Amino acid sequence: MKLNKLPTAHRLTLISFLLLLAAHCALPTVSASWIKQRTNSLAWLHAVYFLDQNRGWSVGSRGTLLATTDGGRSWQVEPKPTEDSIRDIYFSDEQNGWLLCERNIYDLKSNDEQRAYLLKTTDGGEHWKRANLRGVNVDARLMRAVFQNGSAWAFGEGGAIYTTRDSGTTWVKLPAPTHFLLLGGTFIDENSGWLVGAGATILQTSDGGETWHQGRLPNNTNTRFNATSFVSPTQGWAVGGDGTIYRTSNGGRTWQSQNSGVSADLLDVKFFDAAEGWVVGAEGTLLHTRDGGLHWFTERNVTEHALERLFFTDRSHGWAVGFGGTILSFDSVTERAPKLRP
Repeated sequence: MKLNKLPTAHRLTLISFLLLLAAHCALPTVSASWIKQRTNSLAWLHAVYFLDQNRGWSVGSRGTLLATTDGGRSWQVEPKPTEDSIRDIYFSDEQNGWLLCERNIYDLKSNDEQRAYLLKTTDGGEHWKRANLRGVNVDARLMRAVFQNGSAWAFGEGGAIYTTRDSGTTWVKLPAPTHFLLLGGTFIDENSGWLVGAGATILQTSDGGETWHQGRLPNNTNTRFNATSFVSPTQGWAVGGDGTIYRTSNGGRTWQSQNSGVSADLLDVKFFDAAEGWVVGAEGTLLHTRDGGLHWFTERNVTEHALERLFFTDRSHGWAVGFGGTILSFDSVTERAPKLRP
């Protein structure tokens, strides 16, 4: 039927519909996906850090150090700075960076040899120099380090927490109200921070770690928390074993459970604001929310390997690393939809 033969009211309705459809199709659309990157490594990758969308590093078992200058489209296997496991990595700028390393207890040659130590670079990773953690017990097993400007906090087995105010030269042990293993943490400034771990441990400090307060969980929860993310002094999330996700809106004093929809162990979490966040975990688990965790959606069939750490330079560019040299990249691209043909 020709348009000019339709009744006037119907013709106007149809024209309005076509105009709205054309306008909708002309709007920008956002496509986002996780893509597996080639690394030429089978190491268990424990951490990843990017200075910007192009320059980044990933570290892991047996001294593995990978580097990229193109956002991960290509990764170079760097000369090993150590034969020990590298637990964490941080760069303050293009030249100055730190690695948190852990010796296998069976490789120690004497009782006074330090198990945890730092490697520091001042030339962008070309050379690394060992720096023992002065003030740290020689047998301390440290799992992670959180850096905030010139300050840092390293934590791990037995509830051990150490801090430095001079970029890692000297470390002081902090009191902690727990003997459980600490596995994850975040600081939003030099005073406000949270650490999480086994035994449903969630610790909060507002004075840089001089004092800590234990968060309260409902129903005597006894989960193992692996990571936490805060977007403000009040709003944060913690993730752990068996698909556990908890949220707080009062700085960590009390926590409420969320339904992740999965049973896999969750190993890391990152929120950009009070609404949008990502979680990774065992069995290649990738979860995404846009409503603060009220609903979690699963990204499927990207990898079957465990994903241990997340890092984002912004909400549109991120990476996840884990077992078997696995590195996934996330890129959210805004495109113009094709125009309708007349």
